[in-house]
Amino acid sequence: MGQGAAASAFSPAASAMVARLSPKSGHGRAFGSYGFFKSIGYTAGPLLGGAAVALGGLPLLFGVLSVLAAGVAVWTAVAVPALPPLPRARQTVLDLARRLGEGGFLRPTAALGAATAALSVGVGFLPVSGAAAGLGPVATGAVVSLLAACTALVQPWAGRALDSGRMTSGTGIGAGLLLTTGGLAAAMLPGLTGVLSAALAIGVGAGLITPLAFAALAAATAPERLGQTMGAAEIGREVGDAGGPLLVGGVATAAALAGGFAALAGVTAVLSLALVPRRAGARPKRPRPPEASADQFG
Repeated sequence: MGQGAAASAFSPAASAMVARLSPKSGHGRAFGSYGFFKSIGYTAGPLLGGAAVALGGLPLLFGVLSVLAAGVAVWTAVAVPALPPLPRARQTVLDLARRLGEGGFLRPTAALGAATAALSVGVGFLPVSGAAAGLGPVATGAVVSLLAACTALVQPWAGRALDSGRMTSGTGIGAGLLLTTGGLAAAMLPGLTGVLSAALAIGVGAGLITPLAFAALAAATAPERLGQTMGAAEIGREVGDAGGPLLVGGVATAAALAGGFAALAGVTAVLSLALVPRRAGARPKRPRPPEASADQFG
C-alpha cells in the first residue's frame, strides 16, 4: 500500500515538474531524458535486486531499497527547486470532464496506455514464449533486458527529434504504434527469432511513444493544470499496464499464447489507425500557442 501510494504521488508530480522546469521548445528532450532514466531503473532494479537476494535474501533487498530511497529523498530535497503552485481559475467537475475528453488529452493518453500494455506483456509473456521454445532463464532474461534497453535508448533520441522539428508528435507516435503492433505480431513466431524481434520492436515502439506523448500532453495543457493532466494520463498508463496482460492471458487460455499476442496486436493496430495525424490542411478545433504548433494532436 505504501509503495503504491508513493508511486501514485510521484509519477504525476514528476511529469508536471519536468514540463514546468523546461522550456516548451525543449519538452521533447526533457521527457526523453526523464524516460531514459526511468527505463534504466526498470532495467537495473531487477538485476541489482536479484544480486541482493542472492547475497542476503529478502531482508537485504528491502534494506538496500530503504537506504536508497532515503538517500534519493534527501538528494531531491536539496537539489530540486521548489515550485510554488500557480494561480488557477475555479474549475467544476464538468469542466474537468470536458477537458479530459478532448483529443489533445485522449490521443496521447491512449497511445501511452497501448505502449505500457505492450511493455507489460513483453516483460511477462516473452519469457514464457522463450521457455516454450527451449530457451533457458539466462536467455529469456536477456530478452527482457533487450526490451528495456531499447526503450531507454530510443527515448532521448525521439525527444531531440521532436524539439528539432525532424519529427512531430503525431507521426512519431503513429510510427511507434506500428512498430509495437509489428513486435506483438513477431511474438507469434516460434523460436529465438520471434522472441528477439518482438523485444526489439516493442522496445523501440514504446521508446518512441512515451516522450512524444508526454510532450504532447504538456503542450496541450495550461501550466497551472499540468499536475491534474499528468495524473489523469497516469491512470491511462495503469489501465494499459493491467489490461494488456489480462487481455493476452485471457485470450491465451482459449486460443494459446499466440492468440493472446494477436489480440493485443489488433488493439494497437486499430489505435494506430485512429491516431493517424491530421492532414496538413486540417484546422484544429481550438487555437494552440506557437510552441505547440508542431504538435498534430490538437
